[in-house]
Amino acid sequence: MAVLDPAPAPSAGDGPLRVAVIGAGPAGFYTAGALFKQDDVDVRVDMFNRLPTPYGLVREGVAPDHESIKAVTRVFDRTGDDDRFRFFGNVSIGGDLSVQELQAYYHMLVYAVGAQSDRRLGIPGEDLAGSHPATIFVGWYNGHPDFADLDFDLSHQRAIVIGNGNVAVDVARILVRSVDELAATDMADHAVTALQNSRVREVVMLGRRGPAQASFTSAELKEFGQLAGVEVSVAAEQLELDDTSQALIDEERRVRRNLEILADFAGRERTGANRTIELRFLASPVEILGTDGQVTGLRIERNRLETGADGYQRAVGTGEFETLDCGLVLRSVGYRGVAIPGVPFCERRGIIPNEQGRVTDGPGGSVRPGEYVVGWIKRGPSGIIGTNKPDAVETVGHMLQDAGNLDREAVDPDPEAVVACLRERGIRFVSYEDWKRIDAEERARGEPHGRPRSKIVRIEDMLGVCQR
Repeated sequence: MAVLDPAPAPSAGDGPLRVAVIGAGPAGFYTAGALFKQDDVDVRVDMFNRLPTPYGLVREGVAPDHESIKAVTRVFDRTGDDDRFRFFGNVSIGGDLSVQELQAYYHMLVYAVGAQSDRRLGIPGEDLAGSHPATIFVGWYNGHPDFADLDFDLSHQRAIVIGNGNVAVDVARILVRSVDELAATDMADHAVTALQNSRVREVVMLGRRGPAQASFTSAELKEFGQLAGVEVSVAAEQLELDDTSQALIDEERRVRRNLEILADFAGRERTGANRTIELRFLASPVEILGTDGQVTGLRIERNRLETGADGYQRAVGTGEFETLDCGLVLRSVGYRGVAIPGVPFCERRGIIPNEQGRVTDGPGGSVRPGEYVVGWIKRGPSGIIGTNKPDAVETVGHMLQDAGNLDREAVDPDPEAVVACLRERGIRFVSYEDWKRIDAEERARGEPHGRPRSKIVRIEDMLGVCQR
């Protein structure tokens, strides 16, 4: 990573630049790491996280059968072990501490809270039992404390996943993957037990546009065809493309590779596997059907693509409808940011309004001094984990440019002042050393069973480990 050139830099007599990072996911850790690489600036970073555990979606969002992706936490741990870093887990900003209170302890605040909620479909039946955001299902099988006690009805043979991004691919794969394989991962124990008893044998994945417009990556898609005991189904006629979609194949390697993989699936002989994933395109959900408050089916409309003057291909309903029986609907149509009390928020885009990481008081508004944003809450839910690294570097560059204009006297010079405040309020915060105790306990619980870890999924149990 290139070292940024702060202009102007704070003088040594001003003491260290004290930064609070709100959120402990990849964006937050990349921000702290970028700050620590600036040799000409003395920086201290305190990271606050609502959950006791760090890593954000790397722990709570990456599928448990993708263990290699989680190796990035080794990079984050180097930041966590830095003497200039402190972690305050189990602290809610906007709850336990307000943004205004943080501003009394820190020269700069960086919001790195990601996109914590889901986008809605806006169709009848969306709130029936058995209809869930995929984000919640992902949190459930990954042991997120907010969702650990949920139940998902896996008693019906068919489940439907709405969406065709990587999250949709993940949940479809988890629903049909061999439980013996899942039991060897760090999947939450309650999820392994539930999937052992699952009767789901067919997953239908719906995309409202065509295969050329699907947003899943080729590596994720290809993995479908490598699942033991699972047959992948896609109708060959669904891969017939109009001229505009054909042009995407010529222009984008990912799209071209996706179509090659889909064509391979379409051309395979039936194997008679007892579990299937069916990929369907040009289909939009119009109503989730139910009886006695429980999902029983999904009504869909077939679409065609129309290309607008802007070149964007939109799905337009044809008036042809079909009903699919199912007992579970998982909606994977995008993540959305959540507002932080006291911080501007753009409802339309679901982000904190900003200019290249500097928070503004609204879209196109004035910059709010000392407030910054990184990651999905800055740019929307796009990109992979590594995308957050250059994003953080951009924001840090602006922070360092602004550092010389700070009013240092407006901030309490005592770094222990925030600690005293939390203790006075009886807030049991979790340090990075505490997190290491939780981590060691999880690994110890998993080792006898040949698993990388057995996750602790309740906050009170995590705190109990810290107090030993």
